[in-house]
Amino acid sequence: MCGIIGYVGKKNSVPYIIDGLKKLEYRGYDSAGISILQDGKLVTVRAVGKVAELEKAALLASPQGTTGIGHTRWATHGKPSEENSHPHTDCSGEIVVVHNGIIENYLVLRAKLISLGHKFKSETDTEVIAHLIEENLKHIRGNNEEERLVKAVQRTNKEIAGAFAYGVMWAHAPGLLIGVKNQSPLVIGLGKTESFLASDVPAFLQHTHKVVFLEEGEIALLRAGRVTVLDKTGAERTIKSVKISWDQKTAQKGGYPHFMLKEIYDQPQAIEDTLRTARADFGKILGLDTPALRGLQNVHITACGTAYHAGLVGKYYIEQFAGIPVSVDLASEYKYRTVPHKSKTLAIAISQSGETADTIGAVKKAKELGFRTLAICNVLGSTLTRLCDSTFFTHCGPEISVASTKAFTSQITAMYALAISLGLANGNVSKSSFDKLYRELMHLSKAMSEAVKMEYTVRHLTRKIYKADRFIFLGRHVHFPIALEGALKLKEVSYRSAEGFAAGEIKHGPISIIDKGTPVFMLMPQGPLFEKMLSACQECRARGAFVVAITTPDAEQQAKSVSDKVFLVPPVNEFLQPILMVVPLQFLAYWIAKRLGCDIDQPRNLAKSVTVE
Repeated sequence: MCGIIGYVGKKNSVPYIIDGLKKLEYRGYDSAGISILQDGKLVTVRAVGKVAELEKAALLASPQGTTGIGHTRWATHGKPSEENSHPHTDCSGEIVVVHNGIIENYLVLRAKLISLGHKFKSETDTEVIAHLIEENLKHIRGNNEEERLVKAVQRTNKEIAGAFAYGVMWAHAPGLLIGVKNQSPLVIGLGKTESFLASDVPAFLQHTHKVVFLEEGEIALLRAGRVTVLDKTGAERTIKSVKISWDQKTAQKGGYPHFMLKEIYDQPQAIEDTLRTARADFGKILGLDTPALRGLQNVHITACGTAYHAGLVGKYYIEQFAGIPVSVDLASEYKYRTVPHKSKTLAIAISQSGETADTIGAVKKAKELGFRTLAICNVLGSTLTRLCDSTFFTHCGPEISVASTKAFTSQITAMYALAISLGLANGNVSKSSFDKLYRELMHLSKAMSEAVKMEYTVRHLTRKIYKADRFIFLGRHVHFPIALEGALKLKEVSYRSAEGFAAGEIKHGPISIIDKGTPVFMLMPQGPLFEKMLSACQECRARGAFVVAITTPDAEQQAKSVSDKVFLVPPVNEFLQPILMVVPLQFLAYWIAKRLGCDIDQPRNLAKSVTVE
């Protein structure tokens, strides 16, 4: 996730772009840059760090011009650095591009362009767009330079693959700014004598409330006070603007009252973007050839908090699909316990931020023991990714709310992809089985899109239970860690007492804390352990518990017979099911906290990244 802002009008574009980037900083903040068309030439200023650093650099350079674009980056390809910062240019320096998303075939395109004599200056996938447009312009004729640029962009779009949105300017077509949308957000702002291009509405909301939302595959041609939109076929379509009534603060959250709620709804896209990495060869990601992958004999997983729960799910995955024994440790414990030195061990560290002190300490210990190390992380260039031998990057974009939601489900998705790939490499999973599992995985984001429609049902239930003194979450097998996560999420944002248990353990002590009216949430999709969960429901209900069954449609009737309320989640294979089962628990935590008047995005005593031991 990155932030794009463009302006074309009658005034100096720089203040508009800098202000827009500040409004988009929630989408990325490891570097930023602007390009301004000044006296027929592009003037580009870039800086590492937050937009404030760019603002200082822009004051010194003092560019002036009525057409410009800007970008605040969340790194996906190439470390955070000035050379990897957007905007990116072609060989001539006359074409400039800003981009949000992933170009999946950039390595193939880069090699092709290099063979044609193009010189690359960065490690990013974005730069190929600028060079492709440059190359295509060589072979395109038109009535004028603007027409040639549009045709070159259209041809470029046919060559690149992935989910992307980008903006482009050409020094030979002054006064024209082009925007392209394909599976990544891009919106247009309509002013009287100016036009705006942005990743999100907050970037220009203080200047205009008239917005055009682009459809997939469309190209927008922006001029001062005039916008043209071309559809997938290249035909001009009639523009229908929408008037946005949000205030600036609400708009930054996409219209949602809190970042946590927005990020729950971000999960289908976050999973889809993470799976773009999963299509890669895991041997290359791990830096190991197939024989080395086949030879792995042990896996150690270390993490903290929510990421630890993702690691617990990952243990089930790796042992199921790869047949490799797995230990999962809280990073704060792994660092200080005696860890037997065993060769052919892979140590996996999971962290959203990549800056968690305990997890970094655990990785240092694993490296001292000679283990191969892998980070599953959301922040490229973070301490953890620099420390580990390799990284599987979860493409969630910045997660602003302290309580993790989309990072958690993306981490589990990454663990699943890793597990089935290890199983294929060591022969524990046949090629036909792998293909089936992989197809199911690729449909996960669609199922997640259905799962997030549960909000109203969950919200309605919370009216009855939000004042309860304690909450219990129960699950078995891969759903036991989800019970732990449900309890943690509720504790984090509502400050209520909540506990998660393996359902088979309820009769070994925890059942003593259940009394009349205690809400008990049962994670019980149809599957091998469904009958066991039915028994757990009856045990809890016999003690007066208010039992909520979270299950799949094929088990609805049986679940109703032993519970007070049933939530239905979309059915997927039993090992992918936990990724969907956590969604109602996320909504539950959110709505109980909201009804109690808690500070949802910044709960008391907590920080997003714990950088001290």
